[in-house]
Amino acid sequence: MAFIEQAHVNDIGTIFRVTVYDTTSTGASTVADISAATTKQIIFERPDGTTLTKTAVFTTDGSDGNIQYVSVDGDLNVTGTWHLQAYVVTPAGSWKTSVGHFRVYENL
Repeated sequence: MAFIEQAHVNDIGTIFRVTVYDTTSTGASTVADISAATTKQIIFERPDGTTLTKTAVFTTDGSDGNIQYVSVDGDLNVTGTWHLQAYVVTPAGSWKTSVGHFRVYENL
């Protein structure tokens, strides 16, 4: 997961970018080519355990494994530690990424 900015309650336009990896049976990981993905989602879990599923888009053409979502009004509505996980579906199968986390901070 790539998250460069700090998130604050009710921020709009915060970019959440996730890279999908393909892990082999030996434990090696390579960036997955998800360019054929028909479903691209990022699932957010709020500090209270409720979830929010958002449709993601490719950052380029998907061959780099990257998808992203840009927050809108009402998304980041609670302070605390949030979790996120990407979910993609391609003709070859469906996968979820490892879970990442970030913090949403209070405003004055």
